[in-house]
Amino acid sequence: MACSCHGKTRKTRKVKVGRFSIGGSSPVSVQSMCNTDTRDVKATVDQVRRLQDAGCEIIRVAVPDMEAAQALGRIKSGISIPLVADIHFDWRLAVEAVRQGADKVRINPGNIGERDKVKEVVKACKSAGIPIRIGVNAGSLKALREHPKPAWKPYDWARQMVKEALDEVRILERLDFRDIVVSLKADDIERTLMANTLFSSKSDIPLHLGVTEAGSFLAGTVKSSLGIGLLLTQGIGDTVRVSLTEDPVMQVRAAYEILKALGLRRYGPDLVSCPTCGRCQVNVGKVIHELEDRIYSDPQLLKKSEGMKIAVMGCVVNGPGEARSADFGVAGGKGRGIWIEKGKQIKVVKESEWVNEVIRKIRSSK
Repeated sequence: MACSCHGKTRKTRKVKVGRFSIGGSSPVSVQSMCNTDTRDVKATVDQVRRLQDAGCEIIRVAVPDMEAAQALGRIKSGISIPLVADIHFDWRLAVEAVRQGADKVRINPGNIGERDKVKEVVKACKSAGIPIRIGVNAGSLKALREHPKPAWKPYDWARQMVKEALDEVRILERLDFRDIVVSLKADDIERTLMANTLFSSKSDIPLHLGVTEAGSFLAGTVKSSLGIGLLLTQGIGDTVRVSLTEDPVMQVRAAYEILKALGLRRYGPDLVSCPTCGRCQVNVGKVIHELEDRIYSDPQLLKKSEGMKIAVMGCVVNGPGEARSADFGVAGGKGRGIWIEKGKQIKVVKESEWVNEVIRKIRSSK
């Protein structure tokens, strides 16, 4: 996907993940995570390919056991975006993931083990020339072993998250390893904002942003948009993953919509549609949903429509004006609408033909 980045104010070191870079002057990249059983190679590869088509740039998979770790090589051979191994509890899984060709390893300092175990992971990653993400989650902090129900205020949580991230960073850097990305995630906006803001004031390590376990599509997208968006507007954040209890493709779409709304990335069209009211005599909702389904499921349409502003309006109050300000669009009447291009009324189109007319226009554009 093309980038139209605004300048980022926080200068971070650049870390290579496969053919992508995180940090430095690189565009804010979009990640997702498979929800397939990693041991099922076919199902995982099929899902990654769908995510690639949707614009996913870096993909992470769970590695719960050695069988999953040993499947990574076959998965990597079937995909064309960098593969990240998500490791918890057992450092040996990380070493095997590196052996299988993973492009990055994510470890959780809250459960990966003591320094000598981490040293083996660093040794493997350093030899392979791949980075490590230190993924700190509020729910799995080391401190929670001693304080299962701490009476902490949000800033106390944030400070502990940053402390544990920096402790792990120091272990890696003392081993002369600097290809590091950090994430600091909580399931609420306040702690997520505080932790990332505090960390960014202390380190030049790139940050992977997300609000973890954000929820279903609507609630999770709202939380993620606020948490990720507020950090990005401060120049904080180098790569993002939107965590939703949904098809991972929707995670990718939501991430791009956040970046697109901030002017940081371009992704498909800007679809403008009215919320409808009692004056509306066409089914705007049906049209806009069908358009989204067709455009975002077709990589060619997605690419060709990039940067276009397309209006689908329901009545003559705001419809003509909004359609005129778009590259093209339609303003509804009763079962039909006025087709407008570059501010000029071109023809009248039946409601049943609106979707096909828009798709034809996208396909014929240069």
